[in-house]
Amino acid sequence: MAGPSGKKEKADKAGPSGGGKKKKDVKKETGLGLSVKKDENFGEWYSEVCKHEMIEYYDISGCYILRPWSMAIWEIMQTFFDAEIKKMKVKNCYFPLFVSPGVLEKEKDHIEGFAPEVAWVTKSGKSDLEVPIAIRPTSETVMYPYYSKWIRGHRDLPLKLNQWCNVVRWEFSNPTPFIRSREFLWQEGHTAFATKEEADEEVLQILELYRRIYEEYLAVPVVKGMKSENEKFAGGLYTTSVEAFIPNTGRGVQGATSHCLGQNFAKMFEINFENEKGETEMVWQNSWAYSTRTIGVMIMTHGDDKGLILPPKVASVQVVVIPVPYKDANTQGIFDACTATVSALSEAGIRAEDDLRDNYSPGWKYSNWEMKGVPLRIEIGPRDLENDQVRTVRRDNGVKEDIPRGNLVEHVKELLEKIQQNMYEVARQKREACVQEIRTWDEFISALNQKKLILAPWCDEEEVERDVKARTKGETGAAKTLCSPFEQPELPEGTLCFASGKPAKKWTYWGRSY
Repeated sequence: MAGPSGKKEKADKAGPSGGGKKKKDVKKETGLGLSVKKDENFGEWYSEVCKHEMIEYYDISGCYILRPWSMAIWEIMQTFFDAEIKKMKVKNCYFPLFVSPGVLEKEKDHIEGFAPEVAWVTKSGKSDLEVPIAIRPTSETVMYPYYSKWIRGHRDLPLKLNQWCNVVRWEFSNPTPFIRSREFLWQEGHTAFATKEEADEEVLQILELYRRIYEEYLAVPVVKGMKSENEKFAGGLYTTSVEAFIPNTGRGVQGATSHCLGQNFAKMFEINFENEKGETEMVWQNSWAYSTRTIGVMIMTHGDDKGLILPPKVASVQVVVIPVPYKDANTQGIFDACTATVSALSEAGIRAEDDLRDNYSPGWKYSNWEMKGVPLRIEIGPRDLENDQVRTVRRDNGVKEDIPRGNLVEHVKELLEKIQQNMYEVARQKREACVQEIRTWDEFISALNQKKLILAPWCDEEEVERDVKARTKGETGAAKTLCSPFEQPELPEGTLCFASGKPAKKWTYWGRSY
């Protein structure tokens, strides 16, 4: 907000009354702002951003308290996704947190994939349980014994259930808020069909919803593709995923997964149905999930040296209105204008709040709300009151603009749309700048050391991927396949695999990952 001279006006320490009595001292601007830069110490930067009202560290390692600022983001995504899957006739349910050992261990490949992460309840009070009880790492084995009970004939299909719940995976290495935690929130869908064609179709429908969560809501670009045999869901037929990439660390992030389980679990849990001809068949199954990891990917992608930057679509507060009074100004008039502005925006469906606290300076408030990532700030001072205008300041690029109050609502709506689009475009350009197409092993190692998202021709052999992992293992982790994109570049005849020298079958993204 510019003063009469065109410079920022100095804020008065007086409160709304504007009187001459000494008010509370404005708090010193200490303890606000980040102590490290994103490019210099990414891990510490991320931790500091998360701790500013997104999470609180808990006294059990790897567990975090989700504070309202982050929980609101989860709820907005949940509202979108829940409505979309209900259009697909998916119904919500809830299954218990506990799993008996016999059921958990029924599908051998599945439990082998999760065994190191399974947490067990072994005591009740001071007494040992006769049989330990597992806490769900995922719910296939929890739910499928009952699918066997509920599905009898073709008229019982498809069965489409989803649950919003928590799961526990006892991660022992490098717990990271939102990205790798021992307990997290997610949705998990579990569906059963009469035919593989129906299952295949749903896998891609759900994957598209996950793309929309990332790109349309979180403004994070992702690649849709197929996971390798080594990286697919344990016990499943095939796994599709949306993959994000964090340029600062050169690491991929598996954003969400949609699995076709085939008939493997149906065989183990005897989920059979009588078809229209009176013959017994096994169902085809899918499972699909996204979690609070989405929030971590958003923070990593958009945050800067001032803190968090929230895309407007998921911000619980899209606009914050801050009064900028100074000595002898009509402080009450300014405060009234702030309140009226919030009311007008709120009535138009914009999530807006004012910050009328009189024990903080406007400068402190600017920094605080910037750190929290609110997409748009509106400042109102004496000059703005006089000219019937407000000043807007964008969080994504810092652009300031004076706009008349008469068309404030329309202008703010347009600005929020532009911020959302710009955040996605900036993130996409940064991601694209990191993509490097390679053909040889030497080029692969060079790109890996430069933290690139590597697109390489591959022979699609499991042993070759395991060999690449072994050869690149180091302090920063081994390289692996991220996904083979559905949109495949042309693969000229005679192209060889970068790692084995055998004929290449596809292009695949490789890199280190979280």
